[in-house]
Amino acid sequence: MDTTRHNAEIEKIANLMVHDDISTDEQDPSKLQKYQNLVMNDCTLDEKAAMDLVYETLLYRKLKSADSGNLLEKGGDFGAGFS
Repeated sequence: MDTTRHNAEIEKIANLMVHDDISTDEQDPSKLQKYQNLVMNDCTLDEKAAMDLVYETLLYRKLKSADSGNLLEKGGDFGAGFS
């Protein structure tokens, strides 16, 4: 999948998650199954790759909603490893 399509899919799933009121911290696979299935159908990915994209979407939403303060200070909150 090319970068443009990848980013568009993340944006699409992120919008659906916001509409469905899914927390950016959600980890329950049963609640994320809907999005995994959607990604598998839209992008013809296997289960693991589709769930990876769902988790990437959660991270994207979390970063997008974060205070735009000093990202180097907040990077550790997202496992980015900044110090």
